[in-house]
Amino acid sequence: MFGKILFATSASPACDNAAKVAFELARRSEARLYVFHVLGVPTRGFGHYVRDLKSGEEEVADADYREWVTEELKHVYEAQFKEFGPPNAALQLAVGVPHTEILRFARQEGVDLIVMGAHGREEDAASSRVRSIIGNTMQKVAKSARCPVLIVNRPCNTCWHMFSNIIFSTDFSKPADAAFQFAYKTAREVGAKLYLFHACDLGGAGLYPSQAEIERQLERARKQMQDKYVSKMTDYDNYQVEIWEGTPYVEILKYARDRKADLIVMAHHARDVPAEDAEIGSTVEQVVLRSACPVASVTHAERVA
Repeated sequence: MFGKILFATSASPACDNAAKVAFELARRSEARLYVFHVLGVPTRGFGHYVRDLKSGEEEVADADYREWVTEELKHVYEAQFKEFGPPNAALQLAVGVPHTEILRFARQEGVDLIVMGAHGREEDAASSRVRSIIGNTMQKVAKSARCPVLIVNRPCNTCWHMFSNIIFSTDFSKPADAAFQFAYKTAREVGAKLYLFHACDLGGAGLYPSQAEIERQLERARKQMQDKYVSKMTDYDNYQVEIWEGTPYVEILKYARDRKADLIVMAHHARDVPAEDAEIGSTVEQVVLRSACPVASVTHAERVA
């Protein structure tokens, strides 16, 4: 399903769950896997000193330091490399701003999927710093990546069978079109069931619509589902359409739990604004932080269809 997968890691525990998913997807897809780590940001112009993103210490990015980091990465992911290692998986190091280097490498290599961890609960100062970096990097990569970004925040107990239940959540915006293409393509290729889901947010701005208005909105959403998505699935019938009402991220999470989803696919932002001007949507962010399964954030369609 994927030819090239990029796993972007800080080698911290916050990336452990993403590592398991990345290696397993690469193994099952027989894909080329790049384990990508950014050493740090240069501190002295074009010098060899970098600020290590994990420790915060200034280091000399010479051959010895690179070798030490390489050995540490091999140790951190020793179990995964035993199952799926060279020549299929390769370590890649870079110096610079993390999101810039991740996007640069993904573009140069033409990767089909980027796998990343998300920031989570802050247990101590050190993990707080690392997770802050991961969270900011994840948002910037999700905003600009030309391929889908798979964000893994918790252990994935249901996705070892290459996805069986995929939920595509939409707000019917233009950015959601690319997310649909990815969800549909993935479901079709792996034989998964595709759930087309929309949550009508009926309580915005303190308004309390009448039952008649609620029914009108639900019917309008059903028609949009048919026109925008179902009509394009002429060669696939393993799907289900569901329209719920309520706060979108809450309903998405409830529906994902109800359907035992192992992948949620969403547009990385909901508003119809240029991707370069958009922040990651609040709904996506809330789903990422709380979801029991990986969340695919999709921005562009170039490497989807």
